[in-house]
Amino acid sequence: MIAQTPKSPYYAVIFTSIRTEGDNGYAAMDDAMDELAKQQEGYLGIESARNEIGITISYWQSLEAIRNWKANADHLMAQKYGREKWYSSYKVRICKVERDYGFGG
Repeated sequence: MIAQTPKSPYYAVIFTSIRTEGDNGYAAMDDAMDELAKQQEGYLGIESARNEIGITISYWQSLEAIRNWKANADHLMAQKYGREKWYSSYKVRICKVERDYGFGG
């Protein structure tokens, strides 16, 4: 599903990853983090796709909201597990969305 974001500007966090083999608790933590993110002030939505490379983009009202999410205790634990057992590599990019447009939906 395409996230319904507000009028720009707003911010996007692009998380690109390559997973390790096996689930090892990943799916349950992924679901929990999605639900927790939705409860954070400044959260606007998420889009995610995975094939050989996973790309998850979360949308936020401000850089402060992004910093607060990164510092969330449960999210910090998930980040630690990600480095230890779920990802062989990842990259995070934070962008300001200056303009958006679309078609349909």
